[in-house]
Amino acid sequence: MGVVIIGAGQAGVQAADSLRSGGYEGAVTVVAGEAGLPYQRPPLSKDWLMPDSPEPALLPLRPAEFFDRENVTLLHAAAEAIDRSARTVQLGDGRELPYEHLVLATGSRPRPLPAPGADLPGILQLRTAADAAALRAGLGTARSVVVVGAGFIGLEVAAAARAHGCKVTVLEFAPRPMARALTPRMGQWFAQAHADLGIDLRLGEGINAFTAGPDGRVAAAVSTSGAEYPADLVVVGVGVLPNQELAEAAGLETGNGIVVDAGLRTADPRIFAVGDAAAFPGGPDGALVRLESVPNAVDQGRHVAAAILGSGEPYRSLPWFWSTQGPYRLQMAGLALPDDETVLLGRPEDGAFAVLCFRGGVLAAVETVNLPSEHLGARKLLEAGAQVTPADAAAAEFSLRGAAKAARRARA
Repeated sequence: MGVVIIGAGQAGVQAADSLRSGGYEGAVTVVAGEAGLPYQRPPLSKDWLMPDSPEPALLPLRPAEFFDRENVTLLHAAAEAIDRSARTVQLGDGRELPYEHLVLATGSRPRPLPAPGADLPGILQLRTAADAAALRAGLGTARSVVVVGAGFIGLEVAAAARAHGCKVTVLEFAPRPMARALTPRMGQWFAQAHADLGIDLRLGEGINAFTAGPDGRVAAAVSTSGAEYPADLVVVGVGVLPNQELAEAAGLETGNGIVVDAGLRTADPRIFAVGDAAAFPGGPDGALVRLESVPNAVDQGRHVAAAILGSGEPYRSLPWFWSTQGPYRLQMAGLALPDDETVLLGRPEDGAFAVLCFRGGVLAAVETVNLPSEHLGARKLLEAGAQVTPADAAAAEFSLRGAAKAARRARA
């Protein structure tokens, strides 16, 4: 019967690859809901949208020959139901796929915006290559752009729109940008950084409605303050929802994602969940978290392949993330909490610095801007569990890269 993987994003394709590289000899089937070869999504909100970028081309996760060479079946179909007792997946075209193990790599979808006028032409969300192509075309002719939501996607799009010469307004209900992901210190710095790019960032101000012009397209966004912002293009980036409906209908536990244990198994030992859709005990004190990042998806794809091949190890990979917003490369390692003690490394006014987060006197997370070598040092320190204290970080000569080297020498 083999392994059936529902979802052809980073997690699903990595699981298939790792099964084969690990020596799995049974059938491997990947069910893809989108036509064509599975492709990388991060460039859609970054490189693709910049005015000086070449004509965009999709970057496949694996070339076509991979699926032939590794005997991985790629099916373009919708998975409609899971029969756990029969161990089959029902497809929309009437076929049934039997499985020995099932991997739910169903990903996520943009959260809809429940505001009057949200379905007007000229209002876009960004998830697929088709979405990115429509947005790129719109930025080429737009004059006034409103972005709803100051998360990673919203601010990446805002910076790209500003690079196109558009007047850009960002509406964010929270008191600072990227509030769920960043420390207040870093969030406040990014608020000023985007203002310096010429972006009108309206914090504490959400969306109330959209109005149409004579041509029926969006013409303005009306905020919760009653202010009206002209817009011939609107991009909605208010987060995503996990695609958990298949699991829920099959009687598996769901909440903010498909609930799995430390090995990424659901309550049904033959069914795993990975990537954006999985809620796993990876937070502080084992709290359930759902991470939306390429590294997490790749690492979890590898982990479930190893589990299917017989490994009993828990999933322990370090979370890390990145976002490119205009000239600023934001990188994060670990999960910061609002009450973490923070130490500043470098000079924010220079546009290259780090915020080190300590919990119980121990380094727990690091945020960096335009310091890739320090980000790599932070990852090495956190992965090794090296004991770095606030006093260490406050020393004039301290660097994360240097501390990682010292920790490596001490272990040798």
